Amino acid sequence: MSMFFNVEDGYYSLTPGGVALFVFILCVLILLTAFLRDKAKASRDKESRIFSTRQLVFSAVALALGFAASYIKVVDMPWGGSVTLCSMLFVTLIGYWYGPKVGLTAGFAYGLLQFLQSGTGYILSPLQVCADYVLAFAALGLSGFFHGKKGGLIKGYLLAVFVRGMFHTVGGYLYWMDYMPDSFPQTLSAVYPIVYNYSYILAEGAITVVLLLLPPVKNAMLKVRQMAEE
Repeated sequence: MSMFFNVEDGYYSLTPGGVALFVFILCVLILLTAFLRDKAKASRDKESRIFSTRQLVFSAVALALGFAASYIKVVDMPWGGSVTLCSMLFVTLIGYWYGPKVGLTAGFAYGLLQFLQSGTGYILSPLQVCADYVLAFAALGLSGFFHGKKGGLIKGYLLAVFVRGMFHTVGGYLYWMDYMPDSFPQTLSAVYPIVYNYSYILAEGAITVVLLLLPPVKNAMLKVRQMAEE
C-alpha cells in the first residue's frame, strides 16, 4: 500500500490521499487551460469559444444537480451502477441545450466527478477507467446531436443512455466477467454484462422518460430551455 493507492489481489483503489492528488492534478490542468485560453483570447472571436458565460453557468448548475442526484440511489447494484434520481437527465440537458461540443465536454467532466465519487472502488486498468467512467459518462453529451430538433430531449436522452450502457458493457466483458453470480444461468453467461448494465440504466431511463412525458414536467423543461438559450 502507498500513500495514494492500495493494491489488493492485483487491483488498485485510491486512498483519500490519492483522491486529493487527483483533484490537485485536475485543478492544475484546469488552471493551465484557463491560462492558455486567456493568452489566446485576443486571437479568438466570441463565436469560437466553447462556452459562453451563460452556457458555463447553466452547465455548472446542471452538473452539480446531476452529481447530487447520483447520491440518491433507488437501487444500488452489487458490482457498481445504480438507479438514481434521474441523475443522467441533468447531464443530457446540457447537450440538448447547447449541442454536442458543449455536451460532450460537460459529459467528460461529469465522468471525472463520478470517478472521484467512486474513488475507493477497484481500478483495474486505465482502459477500464476510460470505459466505466470517462467514455461512459461523456456519452451522455451525445444528446447534443438532437439540439433544436422536435422531441430532441427524449431522443437525445435515449441515445445517451444506450451508448453509456454500451461502454459499461464493454468494460464488463473485458474486466468483470469473474463477478458473474453462480445463480445466473451458465447458458446465458455471454449476455451477462449486457443484462447487468442495462438492467439499472434502462430502469432509470424508463422512469425518467415517463416523468418527461408528464405535462407539468414538459412545460418546466421548455421554460428552463428558454432561460438557458436566451
